Amino acid sequence: MKTINVGIIGFGTVGSGTAEVLLAQATNLSRKTNLVINLKTVADIYVTALPEKFSGCTLTKNVDDIFNDPDIDIVVELIGGIEPAKTFILKAIEAGKHVVSANKALFSTHGRQIFEAATRKGVEVGFEASVGGGIPVIKALKEGLAANTIQSIMGIMNGTANFILSQMTDHGLAFDTVLKDAQAKGYAEADPTYDVEGIDTAHKLVILMIMAYGINIRLEDVTIEGISRIEPIDIEFARQFGYRIKLLAISRNHGDHIEARVHPTMVPEDHLLANINGAMNGINFNGDMVGNVLFYGQGAGKMPTGSAVAADIVDIARNIAFQCLNRVPSLAYLPGEIKDCVITPMEKISGPYYFRISAVDKPGVLATIAGILGKNGISIESVIQKKRQDVGSVPVVIRTHEAQEKAVVEAIREIDSLSIVTEKTVTIRILD
Repeated sequence: MKTINVGIIGFGTVGSGTAEVLLAQATNLSRKTNLVINLKTVADIYVTALPEKFSGCTLTKNVDDIFNDPDIDIVVELIGGIEPAKTFILKAIEAGKHVVSANKALFSTHGRQIFEAATRKGVEVGFEASVGGGIPVIKALKEGLAANTIQSIMGIMNGTANFILSQMTDHGLAFDTVLKDAQAKGYAEADPTYDVEGIDTAHKLVILMIMAYGINIRLEDVTIEGISRIEPIDIEFARQFGYRIKLLAISRNHGDHIEARVHPTMVPEDHLLANINGAMNGINFNGDMVGNVLFYGQGAGKMPTGSAVAADIVDIARNIAFQCLNRVPSLAYLPGEIKDCVITPMEKISGPYYFRISAVDKPGVLATIAGILGKNGISIESVIQKKRQDVGSVPVVIRTHEAQEKAVVEAIREIDSLSIVTEKTVTIRILD
């Protein structure tokens, strides 16, 4: 039985999870592949000893021990971040080794350089775990949905943000309170900026868009808004209107231009994505042949992510054994078919909106606000004006019919400049 040797760089949460998956599933994987997938070396500058169950594996603090070992076939990078992860991956490729990584930030910003280097050296790059944790969305785009033109991507791709919004919805708690709880439970990092401000979700959307549409896209092409300004009052008004607030990644393929945006969205309560709660992820693809396909599961965590990393290792091991490397293009499309594209300007996006305007409680306020909206071509669908709770101000909540983003931005700018408005207006797009 042929042996495929693996070297792991980084033995943190995902690295140790991957090692545990390979160990626990060793017999099962041999039955499925007729191969021995052997974890030969782990490189980590912080780990002083491996658990006893990995006694057959060598621990080193020198990552070059992995690159220079001719017996290692697959290098697994699990340290995260841009550097030194990028350097390590490129060194592994240059050494003729296949690479597996869960590094969404790296692939969404420097993926082109990595895949071009891999093509030159004739090696494979696996990155299933970079999007959706244990959910096999990368493989779905490469293989399961290959006979489709993908028309849209929509999903909840960050468990931390979804946990926070779910807790706020279910318990009426403030953002800061839930964030502290999420950090205590290990759902949120000490610095949660990437999660709660939508950056992590945008990294994942970039990767999916490249594969779904066969396009070149950069992180800076994505419009990104986070959830830190969402308050319990917005959650409650959303409920009254029949919506739940979710941090959504949204991309729609219009042929000559493609949307790319991440922002809080009011989702109808009967929509499948509205009912994905806690730290779970849900990603929906719409294909012209298959229609809507929803992938649901744990988007992060030691064992789910380790499962996805191990799946890439198994795929590459099979390809090595049967000498059929790069049978499936890493990015679903052949390298020469990845084309430039036009990203839909955000100002041209249209849809219904929710506004929460804090204004002084006196006659004529609503008429003034309605006049500004009308002047900008924004039609009001419904209005809720609560009784005064704070001295001098009340929330005026407006739901609009379809309006263009450019008109909304201009109208809100004018409304917020009024002396009768006491706080910056909260604007949330509504999924129609």
